[in-house]
Amino acid sequence: MRSSVRALPFLWGALVSAALFVAVYLVFVRSYIGQVIDERAFAGADAWKGDLIEFAHGFLDALPVASVVIGAVIALVIVLVRRNWLVFAVAVGAAVGANVSTQVLKYTVLSRPEKGVDVGLANSLPSGHTAVAASAALVVFLLAAPRFRPLAAVVGSLFAIAAGASTLVEQWHRPSDVVAGMLVVAFWGCLAGIVLAWLRLPGAEPPVRSKLWPLVWVGGVCAAGSVVALLITYFSAQSGTEHLFVAYAGGVAAIVATGFVIAALGNRLYRRLA
Repeated sequence: MRSSVRALPFLWGALVSAALFVAVYLVFVRSYIGQVIDERAFAGADAWKGDLIEFAHGFLDALPVASVVIGAVIALVIVLVRRNWLVFAVAVGAAVGANVSTQVLKYTVLSRPEKGVDVGLANSLPSGHTAVAASAALVVFLLAAPRFRPLAAVVGSLFAIAAGASTLVEQWHRPSDVVAGMLVVAFWGCLAGIVLAWLRLPGAEPPVRSKLWPLVWVGGVCAAGSVVALLITYFSAQSGTEHLFVAYAGGVAAIVATGFVIAALGNRLYRRLA
């Protein structure tokens, strides 16, 4: 019973992540106006990328090494110090599951209907690069001692946000692709929590009370800004005008909001697991 009670919040987290993923897909991939809004943000990134393109190009070039090699080294060091091999197995399983499911969803399950917005472009949701970065951050977060998880959540969210925003600047992905990639990793992070809640008792360390309120506030402000930008983009599309910078800024704000809120909520969910 005790394990069931501890696993329940993670189950709810997985269900909410899956529901949000479906909503993002239905709105921004399956509907005409959603495709228009996403495409305006995509075009805005191209028009307003400026010097950010150099950073994005360099960051994405280094992403595989930063995610896999550096992440693996940090994870192994933590495992050797804490000897939490069971958590390591679950964390790696969640990361592999997130990346495999991302590719299966993008290339096999999901499709992008042509609605005259971006003729000829195939489905690109969810973003694989974002999933790689976020899943590497998830592994480190799961392995970290409870007192260090808030720091791991902050650093990991910044890393995933930078990766996702860079794919937008580089014109590899639309904002909805990035948000969906983060939600896939959040889903698998919750599944990992369910497994750990059933397999492990709370450790000797006291629960961590840090709720990362700054991330929540920043994420909330960005979410509100993203909604405003979405509405402006929607009404401008209806009237035949364009606000590319607004759409671009709104897309970036949505990415930041998603990354920060997931980090804050994930830190709260895991505060009692060692």
